[in-house]
Amino acid sequence: MTTKEIIELYYEYANSGNWKKWCDLFAEDMIMDEQLAGHIETLAILRVMMDGMGQAYRKFQNNPGHIIIEDNEAAVVSHISAIAAKFPDLPIECGVMNYFRIENGKIVYMSNFHDSKPFKPFLDQISGKIIEF
Repeated sequence: MTTKEIIELYYEYANSGNWKKWCDLFAEDMIMDEQLAGHIETLAILRVMMDGMGQAYRKFQNNPGHIIIEDNEAAVVSHISAIAAKFPDLPIECGVMNYFRIENGKIVYMSNFHDSKPFKPFLDQISGKIIEF
């Protein structure tokens, strides 16, 4: 697969809630620096984390707006529209910047950057308490 195809599938699988296929896009020794979850290493750990994603959100859409691809790297400016399962009256809207590095047809490194404040309903939900910002 080309870098462009991998990036397109990344957003297609995320937006359809197909987290198994989404995880399949990553290399076994992948590294991710995720704004909310922190530093993640290995696909095995990522799969465990993503097992609950379908139950964590009533809605999750990450729509790419601007994509830059050069060789095995990509940067994507996107917008997340989501609703945490336990807080359906508190929509999450947030601009995001993702960076990807691809090797041998798999994502080996990915990082994202966004404001954490819009994700307060999700963070409250997983922590079991109300988080003040």
